[in-house]
Amino acid sequence: MSDSPAPAHSPGTSRSTSATIAPNILRCLTQVTATYGIDLRPELSRVGLDEAMMRSVALRVSYRQGSAVIRRALQLTGDPHLGLRVGAAQHLTSWGLLGFAQMAAETLREAIETGVRFQNLSGAMVVWSAGQEEAGYVLRAELPDPALDPTVAVFLAEEAFASVVTLTRLSSGEEFSPVSVEFTFPAAHRTGLFTELFRCPVRFGAARNRMVFPTAWAGRPMPGHDRVTYTAVVELLKEQVASRRDQQDLLEVLEISIAQSLPDVPSFVEQARRHASSERTLRRRLAQCGTTYEAVVDGVRRERVEQLLRRPELTLRDIARQAGFSDVRALRRAVHRWHGVAPARLRGK
Repeated sequence: MSDSPAPAHSPGTSRSTSATIAPNILRCLTQVTATYGIDLRPELSRVGLDEAMMRSVALRVSYRQGSAVIRRALQLTGDPHLGLRVGAAQHLTSWGLLGFAQMAAETLREAIETGVRFQNLSGAMVVWSAGQEEAGYVLRAELPDPALDPTVAVFLAEEAFASVVTLTRLSSGEEFSPVSVEFTFPAAHRTGLFTELFRCPVRFGAARNRMVFPTAWAGRPMPGHDRVTYTAVVELLKEQVASRRDQQDLLEVLEISIAQSLPDVPSFVEQARRHASSERTLRRRLAQCGTTYEAVVDGVRRERVEQLLRRPELTLRDIARQAGFSDVRALRRAVHRWHGVAPARLRGK
């Protein structure tokens, strides 16, 4: 998870466009959907991800890419509570070095707070916070994008708390159960899936997504706690955060530059000049971010098209021109690649 959530930026682009998320959820989602006999590789390819990229430790995906794949997985499996299954399928190594630091923490509370501090490194697609409340020690999960597809929002909330309770049992004791779990979405038709997994009262339609830990469990020593190891791993995590912040800064500057220039798109040579960099260096820095300049341009154009499609007074020719497409046919091809439907159908949703 990261020190603090990155703010949205403007104009014309948002955090959902930046490829800054480790694809841990998508990797686990691919494994779970395979048990349904479903191959997610075509859906990954649709958002620009292939098998080699998914195996890369440097790969980062955007909220747009992650949400699109999750949405299709929900449609293909027909399982409205796929998020519970994906969260419950995770293991202690799912969060990489961060998971190792949590295992070496002194108490469960310190493990949770370490996760919150470094949440961007975990591949989280929610924004975590935690603290002591009257009910107990509370872990909260907020959705980063208020306009998120409701089905994807349910998936992310379910996956978030299902993974936490699963990893807590693996690291601290199978007998663990929260005091309560609360979700903002309406009650499910099959609430038994929730009570079976969480083993506690589950409330729906709540004001916030919250998991309440028993106070005694929050202060419980972690079985693998080791202060020297914990300190050493946290130093490595700090280095990763600093590196990630530099990468995100680069992506955001490029996105804003492209968004401000539309319908024209600055050439790669021009971007290198603006950053006082050689083309080779800029290409290498983008590769370290797990992306390319073409993918960044595509993400900004997609964001702009989706904004313009909400304006009924604009024709498709207007939208194509403002988003920098050569003609309406090029716009239609791009929208079909992004969403699998024609612009008119997307506009009518």
